[in-house]
Amino acid sequence: MSEKRSQRKRWTAAKKMEVVLRHIRGECFDGLSREIGVPASDIEAWYETSMNGIESYLKTRSGDPTTAELDAAKKRIGELSMENELLRERSRKKGGFLGGKWKK
Repeated sequence: MSEKRSQRKRWTAAKKMEVVLRHIRGECFDGLSREIGVPASDIEAWYETSMNGIESYLKTRSGDPTTAELDAAKKRIGELSMENELLRERSRKKGGFLGGKWKK
């Protein structure tokens, strides 16, 4: 194992976040890279990953009460549609009033 590899330390999510926040506050990738000994491309990747995660989180609508109501309504519509299809099929087999005409 090389000396450089043994000196490499593991970066926790919290430490990466600190570096990303420093960049957001105005520090350049190159300056951060020299100070902490991590390639600027790695820091930039951390930043991009962070921004993508923030964007994904902000797009979610987990707290929207209408979402739950809409999901429940869609489920009920599906159940009623299935029930309706089963009743039509049963009526077709036994004969009965279907679609404005008596079937035999």
